Amino acid sequence: MRSTVPEIPARTVLRVVWIVVLSVLALYLVYLLRKPIGWLLTATFIAIALSGPVNRLNRRMRRGFAITLVYLGLILVPIGLAALVVPPLVTQGTNLAGDLPRYSNDVQDFVNKNERLRQLDQKYDITGELNKQAATLPGRVGDAAKVLGDIGLGLVNSIFALVNILILSIFIVAGGRGWVDAALRLRPEAERDRVRRVLDSTASAVGGYVQGALTIALIAGVQAFVVLELLGVPFAAPLAVFAGLASLIPLVGATVAAILIGLVTLFNDFPTDTVIWAIWAIIYQQLENNLIQPQVQRRTVQVQPIVVLVAVLFGSTLLGILGAIVAIPIAASIQILLREWWSWRQEARMAAIAGGEPPPPGPLGTSGSPPTDGDDDEGGGGGGVIVPAT
Repeated sequence: MRSTVPEIPARTVLRVVWIVVLSVLALYLVYLLRKPIGWLLTATFIAIALSGPVNRLNRRMRRGFAITLVYLGLILVPIGLAALVVPPLVTQGTNLAGDLPRYSNDVQDFVNKNERLRQLDQKYDITGELNKQAATLPGRVGDAAKVLGDIGLGLVNSIFALVNILILSIFIVAGGRGWVDAALRLRPEAERDRVRRVLDSTASAVGGYVQGALTIALIAGVQAFVVLELLGVPFAAPLAVFAGLASLIPLVGATVAAILIGLVTLFNDFPTDTVIWAIWAIIYQQLENNLIQPQVQRRTVQVQPIVVLVAVLFGSTLLGILGAIVAIPIAASIQILLREWWSWRQEARMAAIAGGEPPPPGPLGTSGSPPTDGDDDEGGGGGGVIVPAT
């Protein structure tokens, strides 16, 4: 009995092999170019986030001046924060290294006054070892030069990457709209409005989210600075900057900052400062979650809490803190795309019900009528009756 299995043409096999080989080469090329691709994606995100302020300033001045002012602000803000945070940390770190022997002597005096601690110290020589390490610590400060050199090399590489990202984002802000218009002109006219709406909504969601997050971070930093200054906690300015930056991390950033700042208050005026800070942190968290955040981000696309949680978990797993920060705007963009696709499907279905008119093109250039009963795969069933899906 002869086999009825049809033979696969050699041309088809060759085509499949070529597709697999080209796919593997494409993935390998993406892997080799992962660093500049990451820079390009980061630059695109920055450009979308800054397009709002640039467009607003462009109404009052030329676009080149608007871009210059916005990017000057983007560069000067981190420099100002570093100038605010780094000098106190360096000064206090140096003072701590110099004062450690005195702290060690204070600990030894405290141990000598306590009989139980004195017995433990005689048995294990805790204070002797502590004095030995404290005496050698000031000399080790000079040995940290090598470590600081390695850190400096890493900073140089990071600055180089940052400069490239900023230059790419400037080009995208300056010519992005023209590139989009040129790309849209390549598509059929019926598709352009829908695709433009998807792109504009996505840009608005990303820009609005970033601006809202920065506003919330500013509020978080200011309130932390005011409370810490009133309590007399040292390092109020650096701690306030840390609180503002931590609030950019969704879900857990503000809580982590509040806990770490609470640990600092333990060394200032325990338990008064710690109790007051804990109460205020709880109150502010409620105000931020129920009043500040909804008001500030009212213009952004609302994403369901479960989607926010899943997006942050996925983003943090893939890209760490950066992934957690960009997860929500990416989730909002996907939500916009799915909403437009569903709207296109509904329009296609209504067009089919109304009289068999061809459906409008989809948001990604797809076309064709929705699934119908009676359609023939070969296109010969012209007499079929269209039955809308239920």
